[in-house]
Formats: sequence, structure tokens, C-alpha cells
Amino acid sequence: MRIFRRNKSTEVISGDIANREVEGLSQGQIVRRRFLRHRGAIISLIVLGTTMLFVFSALDLTLGFIKYPGWWKYSIIDQPDIRTDGCPPGLGGCPTLSINPFGAFGLGDHPFGQDDIGRDYFALVMRGAQRSILVMFIIGIVGGAIGTTVGAISGFYRGWVDSVLMRFTDFIITIPSIIIGSVIGYHFGNLGVPFLALYLGLFAWTGLSRLVRGEFLSLREREFVDAAKVAGASNRRIIFKHILPNAVGVIIVSVTLIMSGAILLETALSYLGFGVVAPDVSLGLLISQYQDSFTTRPWLFWYPGIFIILIALSVNFIGDGLRDAFDPRQRRRISRKEKAAERKVAADRQV
Repeated sequence: MRIFRRNKSTEVISGDIANREVEGLSQGQIVRRRFLRHRGAIISLIVLGTTMLFVFSALDLTLGFIKYPGWWKYSIIDQPDIRTDGCPPGLGGCPTLSINPFGAFGLGDHPFGQDDIGRDYFALVMRGAQRSILVMFIIGIVGGAIGTTVGAISGFYRGWVDSVLMRFTDFIITIPSIIIGSVIGYHFGNLGVPFLALYLGLFAWTGLSRLVRGEFLSLREREFVDAAKVAGASNRRIIFKHILPNAVGVIIVSVTLIMSGAILLETALSYLGFGVVAPDVSLGLLISQYQDSFTTRPWLFWYPGIFIILIALSVNFIGDGLRDAFDPRQRRRISRKEKAAERKVAADRQV
């Protein structure tokens, strides 16, 4: 009985501390404060931002008629370096490719080595990371927009509209994503990365739509929605002005999960030959092209794999931080000093 009372008193005191902390703050300030306390999410956000800055600034970037020069000296189309100075003539001459990525005495001219035809592998990995990140964001945006729209309409109107949309969603869910992606990649992969990502995003919304539907079914019964209806607000205004802002937490967290799954899906499709096609490059395509070199030159797998894992884990940790920040049931961690104060107050109450 004593242990039960102590735990109950501690929970009450922790709740009082949490309430005092957020008193007078807006919802946005509360969410921001909770997110900044999630160390894993903050570190992942820094890692993802640094990785994107590093990747997109390495090679020349063209936006419309504007070209931004990169800081790396090679591109993915540069011809191989032919080194013949000091080499004997004939078939026994010097090798023409930097097969070892680190040279004989430390870091070489090609830090990631060269591929089979002499292209700089660092430039190829940077280009592949650019395309994979682009696919991730396009699929996240398209899938998030479609899933939010379908879930909002289904949860708000209910009835036959809900039945039709959810049965269509269930039908899409029953088809494995790798099969849908393979069909799309086979027919539209040669149109370029943006079009491939756009078509993949058209089928990446099913999980989000079900979550948004559940949120709308719950929120539409709240008092503020009834007050908006009495005030004469239209259905469109109720959806976008009153219900959708209260469901934004679920949407943002789900979109991060879609994005982390998107880069893994693109990797799998490119590895199977149904994703990004040559002469373009992606991280999955690099792994697929050099799978025969796994035993002789394993670093051709290391670098694309490291970037894939780094990006996917960073997005997942950011999603975890956003989930904890938007969930009102989450409470912040209590410091040691506050824990000691809790124990002291609980002991005084027992006396």
C-alpha cells in the first residue's frame, strides 16, 4: 500500500511540474519544446541536414537556367585518368584505374576509388544520394497529400463515401508494394527519377489515409466542431480550419515513415532493375551494378549502403521525435534534482 501511494504521489507531482512548464505556451511552442528535448531526433536532424548539404553541394547543380558549381572536381561523366608517365610499353604497363580507394600512401586522388570504366566513384555516390533523396521527398509529399485527402473525406462524410474509399484502400493494401513498384518502374522508369517517384507516390498513401480517417472520426464529434456547425461554417471550412490542424501531428509523423520507407523501396527496385535506370544513378542502382565485385572490391557496396542506412535511420528518428512532440500524453523527462524533490514531497505527505 505504501508503494502504491508513493507512486501515485509521484505521478501527481510530475503532472504538476509538466503543467507548470507548458502554462501560458501555445500548442506550437509546446511541440517545439518537446521536440528539442528529444536528443535522438535533434542529432538525426543535424545529420540529415549535413548529409543533404554535403551531397547536393558536391556536384554541379542545375536549377532551370541557373547552374551552381560544386566543390568536387570530378563529375559522373568524366573520362578515366590515363597514367602512362614512367610506365613501360606493352601489355605489362601501369594500371589505368585507381582500384584501391585509398591509394598506396593514404588518401588518393579518388577517395572512393573508380568504377570499371574509370569514373570517379565519389561523384557517382553523391549523384546517387541526390536522386535517392529526391525520390524520398517526392514520394513523401505525393503520398502525404493523397492520404490526407482520402482519409479526411472518408472520416468526415462517413456513409457510402467512407465505404467506397476504404474498400479501395483495402484493395491497394493487399497488393505488395514491391510488385506495384516493379510494374511502375518497368513502364515508367525510363522517364526519369521525378516521374518514377511521382508514380510511386500514387500508391504510398494507404496507411496514412487510414490513420487520418481515424483522427477525423474522433475529432468530428468534438464540441468545437459542433460549435462551428451551429455558427454556419461550411464543410470545407470545418475540415481545413478546425479538424485538419488538430490532426497535423499524425500526418507529419506518418509522412516521415512514408519517406523512410520510400528510400528503401527505391533501393530495392533499383537493385532488382525496376527503379532508376542508366545513365542516371541512384544508391540502389550502384549496389546492383557492382554486386559481382562484392568479394574483390567490397567498398563499392560500403559507401552506397552507408548513405542508405544513414538517411533512413535519420528520418526514422526524426519521426519518433515528432511523434513524442505531438502526442499530448507524452511527458518530459524529469531531472535528477526534480526527482529528489518529488521523493521529498512524497515522504512528507506520508508523514
